[in-house]
Amino acid sequence: MMKRGQLLSVLVGGVFCLAVLSLYRMLELMQGAELQRSRERPEVSEDLSRLQQKIDRLERLLNNNNHLVATLRDSLLHRKASWERENREQQVNVSSDSVHSQADGLPGCRLAEEIKDGTNGVQLLDVYDLLPFDNPDGGAWKQGFEISYHDNEWDQQSLEVFLVPHSHNDPGWLKTFDSYYQDQTRHILDNMLIKLSEDSRRRMIWAEISYFSKWWAELDDQKRQMVKRLLKAGQLELVTGGWVMADEANSHYFALLDQLMEGHLWMQRHLGVQPSSGWAIDPFGHSPSMTYLLKGAGLQNMVIQRVHYAVKKHFARQQTLEFLWRQSWDSSPRSDITCHMMPFYSYDVPHTCGPNPAVCCQFDFHRLPGRRVVCPWRISPQPITEQNIKERALLLLDQYRQKSHLFRSPVLLVPLGDDFRFVESSEWDVQFQNYQKLFDYFDQHPELHVKARFGTLSEYFRTLQDHLSTAGTNLPTLRGDFFTYADRDDHYWSGYFTSRPFYKRLDRILEATLRATEVLFSLMLAEMRHFHGNGQLAADFPAVDHFLHLTAARRNLGLFQHHDAVTGTARDPVVVDYGTSFSVSVTVSVVTPWLSLALACFVSFVPPCSPLEDQDQEQTRLFHSILNLRQVLQSSAHWLLLSDKSQYHHDQSKPFLLMDDVIAAHDALPQKTPLTLSDKPRLLVVFNPSAQLRSSVISVVVDTLDARVVDAETGRPMAAQISAVWEEPSRASSEAFQLDFVAELPPLSLVIYHVTKASVGSAHRVQYTISRHGDPSAVKSKHFQVSEAEVDAPLSLSNKHIQIWSSSESGLLQKLCLLQSGLVHKVQVQFLWYGTTTKQDKSGAYLFLPGPEEAQLYSSSEPPLIRVTRGPVFSDITSRFKHFTHRVRLYHLEGKRESCPEFSLSGCPDFRLP
Repeated sequence: MMKRGQLLSVLVGGVFCLAVLSLYRMLELMQGAELQRSRERPEVSEDLSRLQQKIDRLERLLNNNNHLVATLRDSLLHRKASWERENREQQVNVSSDSVHSQADGLPGCRLAEEIKDGTNGVQLLDVYDLLPFDNPDGGAWKQGFEISYHDNEWDQQSLEVFLVPHSHNDPGWLKTFDSYYQDQTRHILDNMLIKLSEDSRRRMIWAEISYFSKWWAELDDQKRQMVKRLLKAGQLELVTGGWVMADEANSHYFALLDQLMEGHLWMQRHLGVQPSSGWAIDPFGHSPSMTYLLKGAGLQNMVIQRVHYAVKKHFARQQTLEFLWRQSWDSSPRSDITCHMMPFYSYDVPHTCGPNPAVCCQFDFHRLPGRRVVCPWRISPQPITEQNIKERALLLLDQYRQKSHLFRSPVLLVPLGDDFRFVESSEWDVQFQNYQKLFDYFDQHPELHVKARFGTLSEYFRTLQDHLSTAGTNLPTLRGDFFTYADRDDHYWSGYFTSRPFYKRLDRILEATLRATEVLFSLMLAEMRHFHGNGQLAADFPAVDHFLHLTAARRNLGLFQHHDAVTGTARDPVVVDYGTSFSVSVTVSVVTPWLSLALACFVSFVPPCSPLEDQDQEQTRLFHSILNLRQVLQSSAHWLLLSDKSQYHHDQSKPFLLMDDVIAAHDALPQKTPLTLSDKPRLLVVFNPSAQLRSSVISVVVDTLDARVVDAETGRPMAAQISAVWEEPSRASSEAFQLDFVAELPPLSLVIYHVTKASVGSAHRVQYTISRHGDPSAVKSKHFQVSEAEVDAPLSLSNKHIQIWSSSESGLLQKLCLLQSGLVHKVQVQFLWYGTTTKQDKSGAYLFLPGPEEAQLYSSSEPPLIRVTRGPVFSDITSRFKHFTHRVRLYHLEGKRESCPEFSLSGCPDFRLP
């Protein structure tokens, strides 16, 4: 290791010497060239000025090189220290009392520390520690500060302004997706096609592909060609290219990637274009995970808006509002994406042209007197005329210049738009015509040193990069995330982290089950083409219909990643609309046990539930869609399971497979379908859609206490247990019982199990221990052994890897022991509640505004009912409180899942709508 360190030192020194010699040689040549030209031209002072500029530039390059060498040296020192620390840790036993001491020795932690200390840039955690997060009055820019400048600052380098027209279209918020489209979005896009074609200087950007694809489907060939011409000419730019402008806090990376792929594939297939810039102006905070996905999708630049106002103010003072956003774990620039942060309160026109919203609002010509929208500062815009154009142009230029002082380059981005803007044809006219007059005035007065024009994000970032390259300026590097967002005072937008948890859960179920269905359908298609030998499918197999159902499910999932959908911030009717769309998609593969990614179906020739004639019209449409989507799983598994493929026949009216649970409506929890057992085996089919061997616990509801599960292929009995189905906390069902068994699932496999009724008493029934502190238990069951726990006796469970202890009073976990090492860790599980603020603004779907008092420990008027379950497959401790139920479970399996407890929490309140 010392040799490696010495070699790296020599290498760094060589690089430094070579760089210095090269720079001085360049300086010598440039000086010689300048002296030669001075003999040929009389303008000696001008030549010397140019030479001085180049010398200054070389000095900057040399400083940058010195900083690079210093960074490499620091990195070497940190790595050397890490190697020495690692050697010491190999010789010394690490204390088991501190979790942090172990974490410090992990390679990932050392690497993160080296990256943090050895990189020149901005660490957001350091910024958050630095800021006081106060909100003093900044004057015209309330959340900022006064900005001053000198008129001659742009004499050498003119200000370049790109005015970027946009219209932010939420795919559901106050209205549903379809209502927004019919009332506003389609008119915006129709007018866009006409108004951009009228003048080649006009520009427009668009982000939401869900709307754009719906509009495209209604266009004739002539209008589609017009769209392609506008894209090719650079007048229209599709930014980000996602199905929606996705939330970045609640959404899982799978769903973020899904909606991004769906949008990009649509763009490539129909338009032949690929986005290069991202546009995220309305998500409530920003995550580096999203930037990582965007960079992987080919994007190079992005714009963000909703960042804590104190962070914006700090970045504005430091002129770091434009930066290279890098992943926290990456020491190289390969993950960098150029990011522009809007400096002011909002993305509407009053908060984008400059720091004074009262002035900027006067240049939102949609607010001209007599129109539907007005300026809240009570100073209305004026139409641009020959009489007022000078005064208006200078007023606007003042705002542009003030805003440009917050950035490191004279290239300025100014968005022009708001929510659902440019609906009316007249708005296009007043905005474009009045601004074009102002731009023409700037061009006619070069003494103002400003060039303003309509532009797209690509045009802006291309000009920015050209300027940075010419000036030899580097943007700072930033690591971290921009959570939690606050737009003013203490209004932290963290309420949406938990708003409408029912639909957040539904989102995760759809993600897992959709992926499983895609895998099974793909396996079936490949096997079917191989079987027929010529790439053909079975004659009556509805492949096209199934593919359309899968596409619709992906788009429904993508639609729900919208920043007003998965967040839970849309209105109730809109959420119901999302939910209805979800139920159509989810039920196809809702057979997936939560977070297990195993599909459980059982073979049956029983026709679907109740006749459709008995449902109302809305329910008929819903269930018709559900049955169509079920065909994807049913048909795919059906064909793959047949030993004689030639016998396959698709009959939608007689499904070959039924799901093991049913969702009756978009706002209902899934219900297990009871399995009636007899001596004749019932077939249970379990699908493992992952590419790894899995041992999973499969749960089904049966009608008997005595059940047996065997592997259909080998005849080997599977480890199983029978437990109660609790209809109430103290009453178990006498007709339904839960059968849990361990399924061993090869990668990408359909495994068949035989479930039969066993001899009386042969199935392993779990044992229950019940306690309610200070209150004798009233739980009785004739089918299971139920005993009362001893007073104050510790509650403990264990498997081969871990032992846990819970409180005898609450049943909540208190400590755990890792049996292999003997380490004992104390654990504290508590439930706290917050009061609400007495201010006018209250907590809600967006905000979390607790009262001034500290969080209070939850207490109930009655002690919890504690139920300890012990069985060969799993054991658990369940605490039933008045308002919620807590459970900790240990599995008796081989592998990693056995070595860690599983926690779950369920609530009594109805969480579907706030």
